[in-house]
Amino acid sequence: MTPGTLAALLYGVLNIAGGMLGYVKSKSKISLIMGCSLGTLLVLFAIATLMGYNGIPVSTVLTGLLVVVFGIRWVKTKKIMPAGLMVLLGIASFVVMIFAK
Repeated sequence: MTPGTLAALLYGVLNIAGGMLGYVKSKSKISLIMGCSLGTLLVLFAIATLMGYNGIPVSTVLTGLLVVVFGIRWVKTKKIMPAGLMVLLGIASFVVMIFAK
């Protein structure tokens, strides 16, 4: 498993967990829907990469979009949890996906 694949997989799982936590904590249906759907896509593209397909470009784009969305939320709320943490982990994942071969 390459570092880029691992980054996509872990960031996807983190998005799924965050979506579920957002729903449990504040009954946010949008957190549940978006966190689980985008996290599942990241996990599926990571699995596709493990199966020989090149899913990293799509994972990189999804991660970049999530960083932008969480960045906007972080600027609005000024809270490190969860938006700031997701931005920082998303940037780390994005960089790994871009530079890891």
